Amino acid sequence: MIKAFLKYFMFISLAIIIMSTSCEKPTPEPEIKPPTPYTIKVPNGFPTNFVIPSDNPMTVEGINLGRHLYYDARLSGKADEGKPQTCATCHLQQFAFENGIGKGIGTEPGAETHHVMLPHINLLWNPGTFGWNGGTPSIEADVLGTILSPDEFASTFEKVETAIRNIDIYPPMFKAAFGTEEVTVDRISKAIAQFVRTEISSDSKFDKKLRGEVNFTPSENRGLVLFTTEEGADCFHCHGAPGNPLMTTHLFYNNAKDSIFDTANDRYSITGATRDIGAYKATTLRNIELTGPYMHDGRYQTLDEVIDFYSTGLVYSVYAHPLMHKL
Repeated sequence: MIKAFLKYFMFISLAIIIMSTSCEKPTPEPEIKPPTPYTIKVPNGFPTNFVIPSDNPMTVEGINLGRHLYYDARLSGKADEGKPQTCATCHLQQFAFENGIGKGIGTEPGAETHHVMLPHINLLWNPGTFGWNGGTPSIEADVLGTILSPDEFASTFEKVETAIRNIDIYPPMFKAAFGTEEVTVDRISKAIAQFVRTEISSDSKFDKKLRGEVNFTPSENRGLVLFTTEEGADCFHCHGAPGNPLMTTHLFYNNAKDSIFDTANDRYSITGATRDIGAYKATTLRNIELTGPYMHDGRYQTLDEVIDFYSTGLVYSVYAHPLMHKL
C-alpha cells in the first residue's frame, strides 16, 4: 500500500514538473533596434544622383561611429609605438579635409604617398573613380587600402580590429550601427565612409551668387567669363560650368605638364589605354585656395603658378589631351 502510494506520488510530481516546464514561456530574444536612417540634405542646385553603396546605407549611428574612427589614431599600425596617425592627420578640416602640404606622410620614416592628398569633400557624388588615377572604386576600399599601405597607416586588419575592439566605447557603437558588437575592418571602413559622405562643401560665395544672395565684384565677374568661355581661359571643359556646382567632371586628362611620363601611377596604369598616358583627374576647384600645392605631384605652390602654367608653360606631346591644344 505504501509502495503504491509512493509510486502514485512520484508519478503526480513528475507530471506536474513536466507540465509546469512545458508551460513556461521561452525567454524572449533581446530586441535589436535598427539603426536610424540618415536623410541627406542635398544642397540647392546640387545633383540628386549621389552614390551610396547598396550594402552600406547611411545611418545616424553609422555616421557617429565613423566620425569617432576618423579621428582615432589606433587605426595606425604604429600607434602603440608612439607614432599615432588618423584619417584627419592628412585630411584636416581647416584645409578642406586635405593636408595643406602636398603628399601624405606615413608612419614609417620617409614614407609618403605617390600623389598629393585630395580633399574629402563632396565625395558623395564621386562615380567610383577615387584618387588621382581613379583606381579606387569606393571610399570603403580607400579606407581598407590606407590601413594596409606601407606609405600610410602601415597596419594589418587584425591589428586594427584588436585595437578598436579593446576600447570600451566601441562595441556598443558597432552594435548601434550594425546590429551586433562585432568589430571588423569591413564595418570600420563602412562607418568611416558614411562619415566622409557627410563632408559637403556647398556654401561658398560662388554658391551664394548662384542663389542670388550676393553679387560678384567686377573682377570676379571677369574671372567667371574667362572661366566659362572657350575664348577665355576655357576652364569649364575640365572643371565644369556654373551649372555644375561640384566644379569637377570626374574625368582624366593629360594636361600637357610633361613630355616624359611615369606610367606607374597615372590613369594609364589603371586602364591600359594609350590615351590615358600621363593623365590624372581634373579635381574639384571647390575650396581651391585651401588645397594647395597643386597638380598630382604638388609642383605648383600657388594658384598664380597654375595660371601661368596654363598661359605659357604647356608642354605638348602626342598624349596631351586635345583640349590643351586650344589654350
